[in-house]
Amino acid sequence: MHRFALAACCLLLLCNDSSAADKPNVLLLLVDDLKPSFGAYGEQWVHSPNLDRLAASGTRFDAAYCNQAVCAPSRNNLLIGSRSTSTGVYSLGYHIRRAIPDVVTLPQLFKNHGYHSAGIGKVFHIGHGNINDKLSWSVPFQPDKVIDYVLDESTGGELTREEAYFSNQKLGQIKSLPRGAAWEKADVNDEAYADGRIATEGIKRLQQYHESGTPFFLALGFTKPHLPFCAPTKYWDLYDRSKLPTADYTKPPKDAPKYAGKTLGELNQYKPVPQEGPLSEEMTRTLIHGYYASLSYMDAQIGRVLDELKRLQLQNDTIIVLWGDHGYHLGDHGTWTKHTNYEQANRIPLVIAAPGTTRAGTSNQSPVETVDVYPTLCELAGLPITEAPQPMDGESLVPILNGTADSVSDHAYHCFPKGGRMGRAIRTKRYRMVEWKPMRSSAPIEYELYDYQTDPLEKTNLAANKPKILENMKKILAQHPPAIKPRR
Repeated sequence: MHRFALAACCLLLLCNDSSAADKPNVLLLLVDDLKPSFGAYGEQWVHSPNLDRLAASGTRFDAAYCNQAVCAPSRNNLLIGSRSTSTGVYSLGYHIRRAIPDVVTLPQLFKNHGYHSAGIGKVFHIGHGNINDKLSWSVPFQPDKVIDYVLDESTGGELTREEAYFSNQKLGQIKSLPRGAAWEKADVNDEAYADGRIATEGIKRLQQYHESGTPFFLALGFTKPHLPFCAPTKYWDLYDRSKLPTADYTKPPKDAPKYAGKTLGELNQYKPVPQEGPLSEEMTRTLIHGYYASLSYMDAQIGRVLDELKRLQLQNDTIIVLWGDHGYHLGDHGTWTKHTNYEQANRIPLVIAAPGTTRAGTSNQSPVETVDVYPTLCELAGLPITEAPQPMDGESLVPILNGTADSVSDHAYHCFPKGGRMGRAIRTKRYRMVEWKPMRSSAPIEYELYDYQTDPLEKTNLAANKPKILENMKKILAQHPPAIKPRR
């Protein structure tokens, strides 16, 4: 990565101008598979001091939702401000510019207005045939591994399935490749794994920006706690496995369509996970342990970046956004990972700290969405959002951040296509409705309805029992355009 340093410094000097002081910097922290399950969100047993202090410095959104619970589409939603149902891009390997060639991404818009934009780690999706978006960056994007092992016993010395997927190798031979380990505990330093290196490169970039005085848009994409759960030993040692909480409810919702859920999904691409569930108590606890060890490892790397931002005295001029690309199932409903329309897969952490706008230590309980981040950052930086030709589906959250409003919408919207149907969901403060509409058949539309006031664990689908509420939720959904069919 050092080969980029000279080019970066030269470009920083070229980008610098007299108006730099009027432009707030942006530090966008993207975290893979991070659910809102750490200290700032009420889970005090989780070791997350750096995420917690970041949340204490700005506004924490307690009812934030992704627009699709899978990596690449969710990152598109963030970086272009359009929902998946507005673009037709629902899959991992379909590049957004195939759908909208002249799309203006969030970092690209900042770059067009005198910012130096740089991305490190996993920002746009990496792998599965996906490629980087060159137009977004002022300097070449700096990727790192998503699947990262250090012990030979984890791979048998061979290229594993998920390593191949995430590095675009042997994509036509995936099933013939061996499975890698689902977790790894190694006595190594933090930079032995990708997130440590991503933090180090981010720190170097901040130092360059401090030296040049150039306004910046810096996106750091951290890979943990994405599978495999690999982290240095000291982060595993933070937890007593026997005391870790497990899912409160492990059955599918009563009267819900079977296709709405899943079981192991990507989890069984790793050894020694069985091809079919349920998992043993021991394996369940080991996986949960690995998730939180990985989370704490990532937290420490974000802490390093925040410390450097403060040391360089950039914190008062920098908007910081912490965003998780989707939630995560850890055995609830008998489900693991993401890829559903349920609460655990779609609720995300979102924290925004904007000096001069946000009030430190505040929280908000109104429904917000990933697509709201694009217009929010544009308004905070005074950039013209109208320059972006793509559908702009979100609302600026600035009225919430500055305390002039409690909400910008009474619901959040998300989707996931499954079982030959398009699942479109509306989440209000109390209810979630999912409409499952067949995409290629005349089969009847099916619905799910959950009341989180009386049934927070989604035990029972109430669609057949609450017709008036269902009709009201349908009316809200009808305010949204029909979903564009999946592009292929």
